[in-house]
Order: sequence, then structure tokens, then C-alpha cells
Amino acid sequence: MDLPDNAIEIIGLVKTYPATKTTPQMHALKGVDLAIPRGSIFGLLGPNGAGKSTMINIMAGLCKKTSGTVRIWGRDIDTRARDARAAIGVVPQEIAADPFFTPRESLEVQAGMYGVPPSERRTDELLAALGLADKGDAYVRQLSGGMKRRLMVAKAMTHNPPVLILDEPTAGVDVELRRQLWSYVLELNRRGVTIVLTTHYLEEAEELCDHIAIINRGEVAVCEPTATLLRRLDTRNVVVTPEEPVTEAPALEGFETKLRPGGAFSVTYRTGQSSVEQVLAALRASGLHIRDIATEDPDLEDVFLSLTYAAPQAEPA
Repeated sequence: MDLPDNAIEIIGLVKTYPATKTTPQMHALKGVDLAIPRGSIFGLLGPNGAGKSTMINIMAGLCKKTSGTVRIWGRDIDTRARDARAAIGVVPQEIAADPFFTPRESLEVQAGMYGVPPSERRTDELLAALGLADKGDAYVRQLSGGMKRRLMVAKAMTHNPPVLILDEPTAGVDVELRRQLWSYVLELNRRGVTIVLTTHYLEEAEELCDHIAIINRGEVAVCEPTATLLRRLDTRNVVVTPEEPVTEAPALEGFETKLRPGGAFSVTYRTGQSSVEQVLAALRASGLHIRDIATEDPDLEDVFLSLTYAAPQAEPA
């Protein structure tokens, strides 16, 4: 069987919550179209209430869509629901593990639920890969929060799915545990597993993801390769360190300035309208004595805010 070009295809996906006595009708997803390439690390970003979790819950079979088409690994979730769910592993935001099971028992039960024969189970391999080998026979309730989150990743991989969905996987996890988790996730991706990631750590998405979609108010605001997305803004910053630290950013005609820590300041200009040379000319005209300058390109946070900041968030995911 040929492998699909897209690990996940979403066409015209709508989710509407009907009105109740206390709440009006809410549109969580408004005709979302999305294609997630096979083998990618795909970032699914958006403010709280944008619809990300609703989309993931529909793919996982935990929430019923109102209309639209969803295919996972080429399998329609309506006509081949069981096959579609077998093709994904989902790590939810909430930690869900039986406190009276050991990690080993949790993985064995999860594998059994997916019909994985005992001879094909990878319990010890997964425990070792997620740094839980020495905790395999401890009760889950004895694990730290970071260990429980890593156990959730192991549970999602017990049936060896080709698609792994990580919903805020590093929330509340310290730096070292985050590094270990991403090391394993990157290794999975090198083996061919498609990774779908939601995160509020934008620098994390910028570093890890090769494609990013930004969801806002139930609609896809943008979906592009990460490098293309970062080129969307035509603004650049010149960071100026004066000889004497300043306590207030100087006013420069035609440019926006902002104070930086340590007495430095930034000058923002639009590449289509100005140049670094014009910024330098304005600085010389101001009479400031400059010790150092550096230029900055926009980062993912700048793009994210430009696409989502203006729209109020009223509908929950």
C-alpha cells in the first residue's frame, strides 16, 4: 500500500456547540482546511479558545464533528473510524494515568486495548526511551509531574502509530525533562513518525517545527513552512547600545523606538520603506554617541501576535 502524501487531511471541518439556557450557540471550528505533510513536525498554534483542542479531540474520536471530512493516514474517521484511531497516538494536556498502576502495567494495559500481541509489545523499550526504566514497577502516584507526562507519551506510542499528536506536552516540565522529551520526539520523527505539536512556547515551535498553522477564532489564519512564515513580517529591528545608557528611548522621526534592558534601545523600521542606512542617519542626526549596534529579524512571536492580537477570543475550544 502506498503511503499517503499527507498524514492528516482536514476539509471543511465545522464544530458548533448548540445554544443552552445560559450560553449562546458557539462555533469552535468554522470550516477548517488543513493538510499535514507525512514525516513533518507540524506546529498547531493559536491563542486559548482558538479551537486547537477541539480539532484534536475530533481526530481522537473524543468529540463529534458537526460537518466536514477528516482523514488520518488516508483513513476517513467516519467510514474507517477504528483504523483512523489506530493510526494516531494522542498525548493530551491533562495527565490521565491510573495512580494504582505501575508504569509497566499502564503500558501493558494500553497495548492490550489496541490489540497488540504480547510478543510485539515494546514496554521495556518505551520505558527506557522516556527515562522511566528505573520507575517501571513504582506506582504512578509516586511519579513526579514530569515523569507522569513522559509516561503519557509512552502510552501514546504503545501501538506504534505513524502519527503522534502532542497537546501542550511540556507544560509544567522543567528544562532538563523538556530536553529529554524533545530528544525522543526528534528520534521518532527521524524514524518516520509525523509529529503534530501544540504549544504556548513559541520559541519551541520555531526551533522544532518545519510547518506551522496558526488557528484563530476557529479558522486557519495561516499555514506555511516555518521559514516562509517568519518572512511574513516586513519589519526589522536595529538594537542600539549608546556610549552612555539611556533611561528613555529617544524619539527618531519616522521610526518606532523602544527602551531595552541595560540602557539600550531598539529602532523598528519597515524594509519596504526604509533601510538600516536611514536608521543610522537618523541616529547620527540625534547626536547620540553609539557604542554598538545589531540587527534583529522578527521571530515567531512577532508573527503570531500580528495574526491573532487584534481578534477577541470569545469561544472556547
